[in-house]
Amino acid sequence: MGFINFIAENFNEFLTYTGFANATAGNLIMIVVGALFIYLAIKKDFEPLLLVPIGLGIILGNIPFRADAGLEIGLYEDNSVLNIFYQGVRLGWYPPLVFLGIGAMTDFSALIANPKLVLIGAAAQFGIFGAYMFALALGFEPNQAAGIAIIGGADGPTAIFLSSKLSPNLMGAIAVCAYSYMALVPLIQPPLMRLLTTEKERVIRMKPARQVSQTERILFPIIGLLLTTFIVPSGLPLLGMLFFGNLLKESGKTTRLAKTAGSALNDIVVMLLGLTVGCSTQASEFLTMNTIFIFAIGALAFVVASMSGVLFVKLMNLFLPKDKKLNPLIGNAGVSAVPMAARISNNLGLEYDRRNFLLMHAMGPNVAGVIGSAVAAGALLGFLS
Repeated sequence: MGFINFIAENFNEFLTYTGFANATAGNLIMIVVGALFIYLAIKKDFEPLLLVPIGLGIILGNIPFRADAGLEIGLYEDNSVLNIFYQGVRLGWYPPLVFLGIGAMTDFSALIANPKLVLIGAAAQFGIFGAYMFALALGFEPNQAAGIAIIGGADGPTAIFLSSKLSPNLMGAIAVCAYSYMALVPLIQPPLMRLLTTEKERVIRMKPARQVSQTERILFPIIGLLLTTFIVPSGLPLLGMLFFGNLLKESGKTTRLAKTAGSALNDIVVMLLGLTVGCSTQASEFLTMNTIFIFAIGALAFVVASMSGVLFVKLMNLFLPKDKKLNPLIGNAGVSAVPMAARISNNLGLEYDRRNFLLMHAMGPNVAGVIGSAVAAGALLGFLS
C-alpha cells in the first residue's frame, strides 16, 4: 500500500510540472499566433527567413512550465540556454552583426551614381518622428515612444537595437511588430503607391544610372562612416558595422570575409535573433494594452514613412527638369526593407509599363533608408540616453 501511495504522490507531483497543468489562455493564444506566423511564412511566402524563426520562437516561449521549479529552461531564467541566446538581443549584440551582413551584401552604386536619392531615404524617416510624437500624445514615456517610433523605419535590427537600450520592457512587442510590418510590405505599400500617384507619373522613365568606378565604391563606406558617425556618434555600432561590411565587399581583397559576413554569419545571427525575439513574447508580457497601442502606432509609422517617400519624390519633380524627373514609385523604397521595397517599386512599375525597370533606381533610396534609419536611431539614442 505504501508503494502505491509513493507512486501516486510522485505521479501527482509530476503532473504539476506538465504544460497541461500550467497552461493559461494567454499561452494558448500566443501559440496560435506563432502558428499563424509560420503559416504566413510557408504558405503565403511572407519573409520566411524571418517569420519561421519568430513563429517557432513564439510557440517555444509560450510552452507553459512551473516558474518556481528552478529548472533553468525559460528565456528569463539565468543560466538557461535560451537566456544565454537572449543576451544577444538584450545587450544589442545581434543587430550590429546583422548590419555587418547587410553591408557585405549591399551594392551602394545606385546611390553613389545619383546622390540626391539619399533625400528620399531621409524623407521616409518622417514616419519615425511623426510616430514618436503620436506615442508621446498617447502617454508613453519618451524612451518608450522612441523605441516604438523606430518601427516606421521598417528595420527589425534597428528596432531591436534601440528598444534594447531605451525600452527593454517593450522590446518583444516592438520587435515582433517591426518584423510583422516588414513581412507585410507587399500588402501595405502598393495600395498607398497607387493612391498617391497618377498613371502618367507611374510610367515616367528614368535615365540609366552612370557607371560607378571601383575607387568610388571603396571611398563610399569610408566617407559615409565619417559623415554619419560624426553627426550621430551614438549610431556607431550599427553604422560602423554597415560600412565595415560594405568595405569588405568593395575592397576586392577581402572577398572571403565579405561572403562569410553576408551568408553564413548573417544566417546564423538571423536564426538566433528571430528565435529569441519570438521567445520573448511570453503571454504575461505580450498580451497587454501596450502591445495593441504599439501595433497601432507601428502601422501608422510605417504608412506615414511609405507615403512620405512617395510624396517627397513628387515634390522633387516640381524642381527637376523634364528629362531628369523621378518616378514616384521609387519613393516607397525610402524605408529600410532591403531589397523588398525596391522590388515592389519595380513590380508596380512593370504593371503600367512592361519595359520600365525601376529596380536599380529604387535601390538608391532603399539603401539610403538603411542608413537613414540607423542615423535616426542614433539621434534618438543620443538625445534620450
